[in-house]
Order: sequence, then C-alpha cells, then structure tokens
Amino acid sequence: MQNLSPRHVKTEESMRLGVVSGWYSTKVSGTFVSGPHDSEADCLRRIDEINPPPVKKKR
Repeated sequence: MQNLSPRHVKTEESMRLGVVSGWYSTKVSGTFVSGPHDSEADCLRRIDEINPPPVKKKR
C-alpha cells in the first residue's frame, strides 16, 4: 500500500519541473504518481482509485 497525498503545483514550479500546473498525487518521496488533475477533489478521487481505503470488517 502506498501513502499518497495531493499536491498542488503552481505555474512557477511547473515551469521549473517541466510539467503542467495542477493537482498531482504524490508519494512520500515527492514522486508524482498521477496528474495533473483539475481540482484537489479530482486528485483525491484518483488516489482512492489507486489506493483504496481499507475495508473495515464488521464484528
């Protein structure tokens, strides 16, 4: 299981990195996993698709 989090890359940083500005899902190391996404919500949905939350078992 990967620990992914949303990260917004602004125009200045996107030019430096050579990517399109927008929201990206990133690993703890900072590596981009997916993106760019139009919004943080879209990015979070993609993170849930890549790394679904654990299913809680009923007792």
